[in-house]
Amino acid sequence: MTAQVETALRGPEAYALAHRIVDAMQQASVWPTPLNFELWLHYVSDPEGPLGRELQRLLAGDAPFTDATAEMLAAEFLPRGRLSEEIRDVGAVLNRELAAVAEAIDNARKTQTAYGETLSHASAKMQDTERPTDLTEIVSTLSTATRKVQRHTSALEKRLESSNREVVRLREHLEQVRRDAMTDALTNLANRKTFDEQIARLCEEAEVEGKPLTLAIVDIDHFKRFNDTWGHQTGDQVLRYVASVLGRISRAPRVAARYGGEEFAVIFPGETPGTVEAALNAIREEIGSRSLRRRSTNDDLGAVTISVGFAERRPGETALGVLERADEALYASKRGGRNCVTNAELMTQAAA
Repeated sequence: MTAQVETALRGPEAYALAHRIVDAMQQASVWPTPLNFELWLHYVSDPEGPLGRELQRLLAGDAPFTDATAEMLAAEFLPRGRLSEEIRDVGAVLNRELAAVAEAIDNARKTQTAYGETLSHASAKMQDTERPTDLTEIVSTLSTATRKVQRHTSALEKRLESSNREVVRLREHLEQVRRDAMTDALTNLANRKTFDEQIARLCEEAEVEGKPLTLAIVDIDHFKRFNDTWGHQTGDQVLRYVASVLGRISRAPRVAARYGGEEFAVIFPGETPGTVEAALNAIREEIGSRSLRRRSTNDDLGAVTISVGFAERRPGETALGVLERADEALYASKRGGRNCVTNAELMTQAAA
């Protein structure tokens, strides 16, 4: 949660802000669930921010706002705050573990110091003693001190072993949190925020290394018809199906992401336009080759088709520039009858 939003919630206008949020959700016919309230809190507080603009785009459409949509938006636009909370929780556990280990080490150090003093004292007494009984007493004292050191050393080893297991568990947990923060909850592809970071990074690398980079935008044809006819659960089934094909064909170093709604994006680093076009047509043909069935009723949903536009990055071009050209190529595919792939460069040549 941003500092601006945090301050608003703790200021004199907090109740007025809450009323505005509830009114905005009611106007949009959105249930006031905790997650929706959090989303609308950011929307009302910053309507021109990334989340605000995406919400406006979704609300401008005819599709209702579902729990799946809310989860998608939260995964894309609220991950850093949630990740920070997870990191704080893990930090607290690590602090407790470190405190326990420090205490165990301190106890072992004190025992070792005491043991050293006992040895020194015993050495001095052994030099002065002449009676066997005194020697027996000295040996007994050393034996007792040795056992005490062994107990503390064993306790320290167990404490360190336990802490090591806990640190491994926390590391795995943080890695899972990191993956969740980067992943779209519905499709398991990279989410919009991850896509934005990746395309910016890869464009910079392509500029420095002088290597090709191509971006494709994929849109499911007539997706609204699936939602209107069969409901949003079936629409989600279609989204997951398309995502599964994209994910399988777009393995690293390619990057496949859910761009928003029924749109996806695929980044092709280091590949020629010809290779990219062949891969996109392979994706398009595989998606359209199957006739889907509705899971709940086994009704035939028919074939799913996609429209695709792609653009190869030009020298000096920003991520936004290549994205806009790929988007233009996508709309050319839609105007051309859908279920096809359009190269933005060929559009430019045709217009020249």
